[in-house]
Amino acid sequence: MALLLGSACVGRGGATQTTARPCVVDLSYAYDEQTVYWPTSPSKFEKEELHHGPTDAGYFYSAFLIATPEHGGTHLDAPIHFAEGQASAEAIPLERLMAPGVVIDITEDANRDRDALLTRGHIEAFEQRHGPITQGTIVLVRTGWSRYWPDVGQYLGDDTVGDVSNLHFPGISEDGAQALVERDVAAVGIDTASIDHGPSKDFMAHRVLMEAGVPAFENVAALDRLPARGSRVIALPMKIRGGSGGPLRIVAELPPQSCAGE
Repeated sequence: MALLLGSACVGRGGATQTTARPCVVDLSYAYDEQTVYWPTSPSKFEKEELHHGPTDAGYFYSAFLIATPEHGGTHLDAPIHFAEGQASAEAIPLERLMAPGVVIDITEDANRDRDALLTRGHIEAFEQRHGPITQGTIVLVRTGWSRYWPDVGQYLGDDTVGDVSNLHFPGISEDGAQALVERDVAAVGIDTASIDHGPSKDFMAHRVLMEAGVPAFENVAALDRLPARGSRVIALPMKIRGGSGGPLRIVAELPPQSCAGE
């Protein structure tokens, strides 16, 4: 039996054996004054200092008051967000939030069309090249839109506060969402502000996925650092009882060899 000691372990007879650690990629944006929110959001991220500095007793102490709408920055959409009776934020099974991941890349389409959609055809083409998307997989859709963060005008297609009539960014088609439901995926994420593209008025991707109990992760960062296959995604949101979503810390573990050169 070996005892783990950091990145090495001690085997029988005291021989040291090297154990490789996985490479972890942070797929989350920090919350600050630049965090992007939906144009109709009544507020943005707020951080108020309660204390930051020495106390009367002579030691340092720091504490802040924070406030944020559920749906802004890198965040969770719980199924109840668009499907009555489905799971709220605290009730999502952990196996939907911690699972093998795949990345479907539609950046070429998005470069040609700001309103590009992930379709069933994209999913089938991915499977022909990389193998089937199996039950319980977290599917991440890469559009290349993280290059615009946090420029609201570029990222959303329009920076008019309170107006959602001129938004333009990629998303997932209704048929693409249905194809993911058929594959019984654990969750779906995307590097844009919504799993539905900017011009959507009926939000069918949300409705199809969430009526099937599938949560979504929006404003996901750094998908260019992940391979098409081989990652394990861990997406743990703030556990808000009854919440329709909330701030999300999402990371991906990659095989140790993926850390080479970092």
